[in-house]
Amino acid sequence: MTGQQRVLVIVPTYNERDNLPRVVPRILSQGDIFHILVVDDNSPDGTGNLADELATRSERVNVLHRPGKQGLGAAYVAGFGWGLERDFDILIEMDADLSHPPDKLPELVAALEEVDVAVGSRYVGGNITVVNWPLRRLIISLFGSWYARAITRLPVNDATGGFNAFRRRVLETVGIDRIQSNGYSFQIELKLRAWRAGFNLREVPIVFTERDSGKSKMSGKIIREAVWRVWKLRLLDLLGKL
Repeated sequence: MTGQQRVLVIVPTYNERDNLPRVVPRILSQGDIFHILVVDDNSPDGTGNLADELATRSERVNVLHRPGKQGLGAAYVAGFGWGLERDFDILIEMDADLSHPPDKLPELVAALEEVDVAVGSRYVGGNITVVNWPLRRLIISLFGSWYARAITRLPVNDATGGFNAFRRRVLETVGIDRIQSNGYSFQIELKLRAWRAGFNLREVPIVFTERDSGKSKMSGKIIREAVWRVWKLRLLDLLGKL
């Protein structure tokens, strides 16, 4: 990891007013190379206004306001576009609720010295490293990753994980405007497109801790989208149109 690299940590928010003041300083404390972009979907609880306030305290904190709730995938696409336009070398996806450990950010960046995509993984080498998850949520997550791997052949244990670091050339090559998924299937599609484009992926073990404040955005609609979307991705791959 070199001090010349500029790293953008993209943090989508919707009603994360309690969590944002906790996660922002922990990200910034990982080193001066780390910058933050909060992508807020006009949160009714005032998260966007709080993000603006945090941005006045540090030049490494930026805010992108969107007019309403448009989905996780769309938030990341907007954040990637913002970061690429400003010549960031590495772009990282990260949740606002501290389920992803900020102290693992340097390790994700260090992995990119040898690979193109670093995946913060809950399921490396047969280990399951999650804290405070109900059994039902764990089963859904494990099955979702297995299901995605089985259909798409994606060589990643944690296919649905959302704590991922990308070299800018990966996003430029994949073409973020081509991504069709919007819910959690977005994470599967982005990894799959990167892999099929010839980029190398490596999983970095993390401990995932369930949020202790706020409400999870997981829903039946998101799960249903992921179920059918992976089949569409597989078909596009077979037709050479991915």
